Amino acid sequence: MVGPSTGSGTQDADTGTQVVDAGPSTGSGTQLADAGVPVADAGAAVAIPARSIDVPLAWTRTVWNGRAPRQLAAPAASARRRPTWTQAIAGLMGAAALGVLAGAAVALVRTLLSFPFMQDFLAAFPGEYESPIAVEPGFAPWIGWQHFFNVFLMVLIIRSGLRVRTEKRPTAFWTPRNNPKGKISLTLWFHQALDILWLVNGVIFIVLLIVTGHWVRIVPTSWEVFPNALSAALQYVSFDWPHENGWNNYNSLQQLAYFATVFIAAPLAAITGFRMSGLWPKRAERLSKAYPVEWARALHFPIMLYFVAFIIAHVALVMLTGFLRNLNHMYASQDAVTWTGFWVFVASLVVIAAGWFAARPLVIAPIAKAFGQVSSR
Repeated sequence: MVGPSTGSGTQDADTGTQVVDAGPSTGSGTQLADAGVPVADAGAAVAIPARSIDVPLAWTRTVWNGRAPRQLAAPAASARRRPTWTQAIAGLMGAAALGVLAGAAVALVRTLLSFPFMQDFLAAFPGEYESPIAVEPGFAPWIGWQHFFNVFLMVLIIRSGLRVRTEKRPTAFWTPRNNPKGKISLTLWFHQALDILWLVNGVIFIVLLIVTGHWVRIVPTSWEVFPNALSAALQYVSFDWPHENGWNNYNSLQQLAYFATVFIAAPLAAITGFRMSGLWPKRAERLSKAYPVEWARALHFPIMLYFVAFIIAHVALVMLTGFLRNLNHMYASQDAVTWTGFWVFVASLVVIAAGWFAARPLVIAPIAKAFGQVSSR
């Protein structure tokens, strides 16, 4: 029975239900005569079933047991946007403008060289000078080998360097045995390993240059190198090229280019690369502040672009100034117009191409395991 209530809750001991008073009541429930349904008075208490606190609440499952995938799915290759007609026309117009400027430069330089004072300049400085230090003409076989190995390493260094710059999610890693925290991508390890081989080859090259006296060929020994270099540059632009006699002597522009490449660009590439590598001492705080890594990053890529430009110009001049003779000089060590150097050159290209296609984790990983631990993502 539910009697008069003052609004507080009670519990029925017999039924185990919570009885909540709805407020003061003046009577008990009545029954509708017409419908035959018992109806509680407005002030009657409402009974709510009790809930046990030992039973967990009902919930909808949204997470299931699982494990991480062994290999992440490769991201879908984004479709390259094709240039619009406007961009294509702009590119063609830009190329045409460069062609017009190049033609104008040739015409201007030819006109300049036709003046008497420039003719006197060319006569006084033909583009090369005789070094005061005598050197044996020709190229020794070791120079040819060094040249080939340097080209082989440079191609792979440039390839791996560009891969390091564009690789966002490496699939393989290398960790040194004595430094578990020195984990780097396998591509970066390959790039640094090639750099070390390139430096060793370069040191051997410089030592042999000094021992044999051939350093005179690429190191300026007179101030005449500068006016002769200007003369050679003007002759190249005018397409009335200076006489080539690389077996005995480089012209002054070539000499300055070789000197800058061997003794300036190569050391800068090594210094900047060393600063960005894991070989840099981490505890040398003062040295790191004096030579910030940002400086190295800002210089390293432009230096690579210089090497690419040098290689393109070098190959172009080799092909346009006596292709067979030049190849014989470097690859056959003979001053003759035969096909010997050409076929040696072709064989070297095959080796370089094989190295290019072999530069992938499947081939690199077994080599890297000899110097550390190789793991995958």
